Amino acid sequence: MVSKAGNLYLCDMKVIIPVAGVGTRLRPHTYSQPKPLIPVAGKPILGFIIDRMVKAGFTEFVFVIGYLGEKIEAFVHENYPELRAQFVIQNKREGLGHAIYLTRNLVQANEEIYIVLGDTIFDADIESVMSLPESALGLKRVDDPRDFGVAEVDDDMRIVRVIEKPSIPKSNLALVGIYKIRESSLLFSALEQIITHGYKTQGEYHLTDALMLMIQDGVVFRGFKIQNWYDCGKKEILLETNAILLKKLHPLGHHGNAYPNTIIIEPVSIASGCDISNSIIGPNVTLGDHTTVKYSIIRQSIIGNDATIEDVVLQESVIGSDTTIKGMSQSLNIGDNTEIDLSKAN
Repeated sequence: MVSKAGNLYLCDMKVIIPVAGVGTRLRPHTYSQPKPLIPVAGKPILGFIIDRMVKAGFTEFVFVIGYLGEKIEAFVHENYPELRAQFVIQNKREGLGHAIYLTRNLVQANEEIYIVLGDTIFDADIESVMSLPESALGLKRVDDPRDFGVAEVDDDMRIVRVIEKPSIPKSNLALVGIYKIRESSLLFSALEQIITHGYKTQGEYHLTDALMLMIQDGVVFRGFKIQNWYDCGKKEILLETNAILLKKLHPLGHHGNAYPNTIIIEPVSIASGCDISNSIIGPNVTLGDHTTVKYSIIRQSIIGNDATIEDVVLQESVIGSDTTIKGMSQSLNIGDNTEIDLSKAN
């Protein structure tokens, strides 16, 4: 059910956010920090997702956690204490379908649920999707759909088929990780069916296969278009997303002369407690909390919390939290709790 008070939708539906993946494509950062907590344009990826769903009126969330799940749990409790948040542990990673199946005991019979993947930032009219009478799947045209779940639709955007990572796609409409499921009991039944019978695709239990069983049983799914969507699974895409969102979210010229002998080239996001001097920062740079930068040039980069950067030239780099770098470098991809002293290199 959805009621409307002013401009705020009040929902008794659940949002399920799977965040149990290890993020192998973003290592070494994901050895010590879950991928959804990597900062983009001054905010963790997961923060963008929660904020958007809260804006739509959702207050009840279920997070499927795994590797480093205690950090996800701490982030949610510290930054969103008002949420009714529950956490389910996926000890063995067997795919998205398996992750969603683990939440079955937290969902009432045919309670409407929304599934949002925890590693993508999206721009969609969630409020319009909430008003649709059918289940619905978020779709986006992509250049190469072979790495995604793919949907085939008719002229009315009714979904007639979904398939996971097809070798020869018949559509370029990718499933981008936002799902509205009205028939949740049928979803969990379909998931139980593929898990019980060991029906895996490419070694995993996929949500896409369960959705296809539902379609075959007559459940109607509508496709809805995602205006903007950023899959933050690779360093290059992460930096591109950072640049796009900095331009969109951070107004120019708001830093003034706050840092001695320093030039700020907007757009940038500089968190609280940063100590910056004798440096050039930007464009397209995110600096985490309590970062120290001295005698350095940083552009097109993301720097984590409590990092120390001295006498360094960085570009197109992702630097983890609690990291110290001294010397001279050009492009780095460094995880948390690292110390590098390039000034002593031969």
